[in-house]
Amino acid sequence: MKRPTLQENLLYQRKLKGYTQDELAERTTVGVRTIQRIEKGEVQPHLQTIKLLAVGLGVEVDDLIVLDDPKEEPIDRKWMLFLHASPFFGLIIPFANILFPLFIWLNKADDNKRYDAHGRAVINFHATISLMVVLSLLLFFAIPGFNFFITGGLFLVALIFTIKNTISAMETGKCSYPLSIPFLKPKA
Repeated sequence: MKRPTLQENLLYQRKLKGYTQDELAERTTVGVRTIQRIEKGEVQPHLQTIKLLAVGLGVEVDDLIVLDDPKEEPIDRKWMLFLHASPFFGLIIPFANILFPLFIWLNKADDNKRYDAHGRAVINFHATISLMVVLSLLLFFAIPGFNFFITGGLFLVALIFTIKNTISAMETGKCSYPLSIPFLKPKA
């Protein structure tokens, strides 16, 4: 369903009240030419202008500007970058590959569904990799020479998928982390 635009809402509300553009201009401090340009979609007015028009029409600002979900913020590329690239701190600080994305996810998951989904994917993947690394280190005592290849391979897999998904999330907004144990399940 197409969302109504500001120009459509302004025109509808003005005609609903039975005002001409001149009458609306008299009821507000907004000029007739500005009202004409807004209704034609030629300009994107300041919020203050929209507030003045809403008062002049006797409606709420929300009646002119329709928000899909006022709680939901638009996707911000920097948060996607932080979410997917923060596991690199795990190369310096043990378990930071889980803790940093977890901290970001806890703070941003309610802001947007995509942050929630990507955060869960990143945390599940890196928790799975960390669990496998711990298990491979425990196998060190059982198979000393073979352990190096397993642990090295896990680090390489984590590195490759972290880079791949950081780039993919920034370019397409999608990510894919295979072999993840779903520690954090999606909301029902």
